[in-house]
Amino acid sequence: MTPPEIAKKWLHAFNTKDLNALLAIYDDNAVHFSPKLLVRRPETKGLVKGKEAMRDWWQDAFDRLPDLSYKEKTITANDSRVFMEYTRVVSNEPDMNVAEVLELENGLI
Repeated sequence: MTPPEIAKKWLHAFNTKDLNALLAIYDDNAVHFSPKLLVRRPETKGLVKGKEAMRDWWQDAFDRLPDLSYKEKTITANDSRVFMEYTRVVSNEPDMNVAEVLELENGLI
C-alpha cells in the first residue's frame, strides 16, 4: 500500500470500528500519542506502546463512543510519513479538528 492508502485504511478502520484492520497496519512495537489519552489516562503520559496497549485504548474508545467518526479533510504524504487532517465527530460534543502524523517503515505505522 502507498502511504495515502494506509491513511485512508486507517480512517476507514476507525469509522467502521474494525479494530483488527486498524491494528494490522501497525508494527507490533508501534507507539501512539493522543491528547485524549493524556486526559483519560494521565499515568500513560499520553503514550501507548505496542499493539495490545493500542487495542485496549481503541476498544475503550469504540465502547464509549459508538458513533465516533472521522471526516477526512486532507492527506499529504511522502515515502515515510503521512500527515492527515480530519474532523472528529461525536454526538453531543463539538466537532474537533485533528491533525495526525503517521510515521511509516516497511509499509507499517
